[in-house]
Amino acid sequence: MKPYIALVGRPNVGKSTLFNQLTRTRDALVADQPGLTRDRIYGEAMFDDLPCMVIDTGGLTDEKEGIDALISQQSLRAAAEADVIVFIVDGREGLNVEDQTIANQLRKMEKPVILVVNKSEGLLRDVVISEFFALGLGEPFPISAAHGQGKDELIETVLELLPDDLNHSDEQEVDRGIAVTILGRPNVGKSTLINRIVGEERVIAYDLPGTTRDSIDVPFERNGKKYTLIDTAGVRRRARVNEMIEKFSVIKTIRAIDNANVVVLVIDAQETVTDQDASLLGMVLDSGRALVIAVNKWDGLEADQREWVKRELERKLRFIDFAKIHFISALHGSGVGNLFTSINKAYNSANIQVGTSKLNRILDQAITDHPPPLVKSRRIKLRFIHMAGQNPPRFVIYGNQVKSIPVSYRRYLENTFRKALKLVGTPIKFEFRQGENPFSGKKNKMVERMKTEKKRRS
Repeated sequence: MKPYIALVGRPNVGKSTLFNQLTRTRDALVADQPGLTRDRIYGEAMFDDLPCMVIDTGGLTDEKEGIDALISQQSLRAAAEADVIVFIVDGREGLNVEDQTIANQLRKMEKPVILVVNKSEGLLRDVVISEFFALGLGEPFPISAAHGQGKDELIETVLELLPDDLNHSDEQEVDRGIAVTILGRPNVGKSTLINRIVGEERVIAYDLPGTTRDSIDVPFERNGKKYTLIDTAGVRRRARVNEMIEKFSVIKTIRAIDNANVVVLVIDAQETVTDQDASLLGMVLDSGRALVIAVNKWDGLEADQREWVKRELERKLRFIDFAKIHFISALHGSGVGNLFTSINKAYNSANIQVGTSKLNRILDQAITDHPPPLVKSRRIKLRFIHMAGQNPPRFVIYGNQVKSIPVSYRRYLENTFRKALKLVGTPIKFEFRQGENPFSGKKNKMVERMKTEKKRRS
């Protein structure tokens, strides 16, 4: 199995920069600001043809309460599951008490630790590493994560320290299963929902808007089926997104939607559907991804409030009637398990494959039941349909006067095909093209070739 390498250290010592260097990605947010990374971020790296998992972590501190304490807990969990720990210190700031505290914690784990002195570019090697010998973790290793200096030597040292027998679960296997992006405004309970689903404090859940900044992948299995849950940063109204860090978080959230098979939009039951929720729904619809809606914090409402919320949802979400709505409590777990029935159905619907003959039978029946309207005394004719793609299902219909097909008839066709194919949780896309059946010529040529061959044999 793949070895795990955890990057740990104080805030702002360059862990995320080194993570991006080792994984050759930009998956970890990087800025000159302490405390940017908060959750564990996993990335795959290739060390001399050996695939490895690198874990980026938040800054370790000695805080006992608050979000900093939760970040430290996540970092220590990453160190505990790692085969090799890379402990990063700041060569320009020098040794401090926090470094000594972290070194003491790491020694207790009895795991291989590589002491890395980052930001050492332009400094004399002996000078920059000398004071860090006091940490008692062997000879310090000077690097510059920003410039890639010392990276190859660091990889060689990691490989030397890896144990011969590795026994990890398949948490980070290449097969991601069904990718489920958890989307929503800040503080609606996305991280709490993920922790409830996987049964551990995998991501930081804290009563503070904007706690999650990165898109965090969380692989797990349920009833023998693989999933990857993607926790995202809460997206606020564009006018309130000022910090560059938050803008990058929004970009990564949009990318997480595009990379999803199914999106679960979490809505706060106490606020129903806000303008920002509607904006997020628009992003999902533009991407064409399958959708499930989770109305969270349902347990905190009285009976009359629940009835009012249901009426509001029915009124405001009429335009996405294909999406299943679940009323849940991420904190207490009620209704959470039912989400996966809808997630699986939405995934299967979004990736359905239908034969051309079946599609044309459905189209013919739809036309028989409700013919297209007349345009300038001429009937719109729809002659042929074929499937053009999945996620979402895409269909191409050929006919005449297709540019004049009214929206109401397009909606009729969508509802007809959705019902006939039993599609739930996914949008479906129709493209109308002017012309005859594009495959009829190919079919006729094939018939002619068969006749010619038959004559030749006879």
